[in-house]
Amino acid sequence: MAEFVHDAKQDFWQSPVLRGPSPEAASPTGAQSLAEACAGCGTEYLIGAKFCHACGQARPAMSDLQSEPQPIGELWARTQARLRPWLDVASSVRKTSLPPWLQYLHFHEIKRWVGLPTASLIAFLIGLGCVAGALCVSFFYKASNLAEFQAIQMWRMEWLLAATASFVAGILLKNPSGRRGDNE
Repeated sequence: MAEFVHDAKQDFWQSPVLRGPSPEAASPTGAQSLAEACAGCGTEYLIGAKFCHACGQARPAMSDLQSEPQPIGELWARTQARLRPWLDVASSVRKTSLPPWLQYLHFHEIKRWVGLPTASLIAFLIGLGCVAGALCVSFFYKASNLAEFQAIQMWRMEWLLAATASFVAGILLKNPSGRRGDNE
């Protein structure tokens, strides 16, 4: 604690620590000579930290890191150790069996069944969602006077207007059929 200046006027760009004979404090690049990220866990060091706040390892100097080349096998093992929990979750998800009727809910299966292009199908699904929103307004809001009833009706109209706009967009985005008309 002896290196701190007592009763010093502190500006926001000045440190209250005296510049002494320590090699880090003497050189203006002393802070830059430290490692930027922890070699153990890969977490970036906090500004001025002497150890990693995540795993607790001491912060080495950059010269120490450059003099000790790490073999690729060690880096690969560390990466695998970090990714192992995620890989375990992914493999357990793949092992679960899904019910057979769930295949009909795939987007491409619905697209094939309905016979619409992707943009039209998305607009159609948005329109169905807006119709469901118009129906749900009456489940969530109950009118107790005329003003509330009018507000609920206005919300329903807005949902239905959005559904109509979405359905029209789906019709406009639909590819024209190969036929010109029945009269030709």
